[in-house]
Amino acid sequence: MSSNSKRDYYEILGVDKNASKEEIKRAYRKLALQYHPDRNKSPEAEEKFKEISEAYAVLSDDEKRRIYDMYGHEGLSGKYTHEDIFRGADFEDIFRDLGFGFGFDDIFERFFGFRTVQRPKGIDLNYNLEVELEDVAKGTYKDVEIYRRDVCPSCGGTGARAGSSPRLCPRCKGTGQEQHVRGYGFAKFYTITTCHECGGKGTIIDNPCRSCEGKGTVKVLKKFKVKIPAGAYDGFTLRLSREGEYNPETKLYGDLYITLRVKPHPFFIRDEDDIIYNAKISFPLAALGGEIEVPTLEGKTRVKIPSGSHGRTLLRLKGKGIPHLDGFGSGDEIIRISIEVPKKISRRGEELLRELWQEVKKDGERLSKS
Repeated sequence: MSSNSKRDYYEILGVDKNASKEEIKRAYRKLALQYHPDRNKSPEAEEKFKEISEAYAVLSDDEKRRIYDMYGHEGLSGKYTHEDIFRGADFEDIFRDLGFGFGFDDIFERFFGFRTVQRPKGIDLNYNLEVELEDVAKGTYKDVEIYRRDVCPSCGGTGARAGSSPRLCPRCKGTGQEQHVRGYGFAKFYTITTCHECGGKGTIIDNPCRSCEGKGTVKVLKKFKVKIPAGAYDGFTLRLSREGEYNPETKLYGDLYITLRVKPHPFFIRDEDDIIYNAKISFPLAALGGEIEVPTLEGKTRVKIPSGSHGRTLLRLKGKGIPHLDGFGSGDEIIRISIEVPKKISRRGEELLRELWQEVKKDGERLSKS
């Protein structure tokens, strides 16, 4: 389609020429949901989708919109390739919010003949969160506080003082790069370097914002309420999308990764989704059997000790362990018996033990003869 036959971008999105960025974004979201090829299979919808996407790519970018307002379609075609028109627009964020995030690059390659370039997002942050075994057994919410770099409220992320704005770098014309040509006979060699005047940003700030000193970001305290899923384990990592640091150049946030650190428990040892409790019992109880009280993750309960128990006896409480992370069922609580031998006993106790030993020997002899 030639530049002269193209429709007006404002008319395509159905917005006024003085529309704010938020109004333009809102209009595009509504139309994209209507004409997205995953929802609307008509051939007309595909053409409409391409048309509204190009209009949004231009009008959502300050520099491209300025050129379009001044010179129209001809001005854009003289400065940008068709592929460059789409660079920098936040299509990924919009389509992720609408539920069409997967395969977005494939759609663009199919319709426009190229794949979008992933713009550098902000820095990802990592945070270690200490939790109790009971927290991952039941599932709960935890409060987390971190310091991160966010949009400077004074300048809105531009880095320029109120009443001013960054200007286009005169050396690189906003590309952030310089091209150097060297000739050797009939051959020419091209090298690309970062623009030394703007440092690769493409713009120059003459009047830096006092709050952020021209960086566009300030360090702020951010509070989160994090859901700890039942069945999580030590080292389990939660990802909070777009809760990392802000990148003022691409207007994208990084992610926040929260790694759970489960503190050692005073009673239990975790073995996958089972928990192990070491129960010490006396020799008479092991020999005769009886009941003992043991802790569980839900409180105390009583269990039967079979007569003749020994140091390798294991008792199992079904379903009293850690819930499976997939939400179906739980592990068990395993009670590992150990027989406690007293270091000191009374004279009477010693006499009784010797009598018991004699009886045990006699029982053993009778059994061997039978």
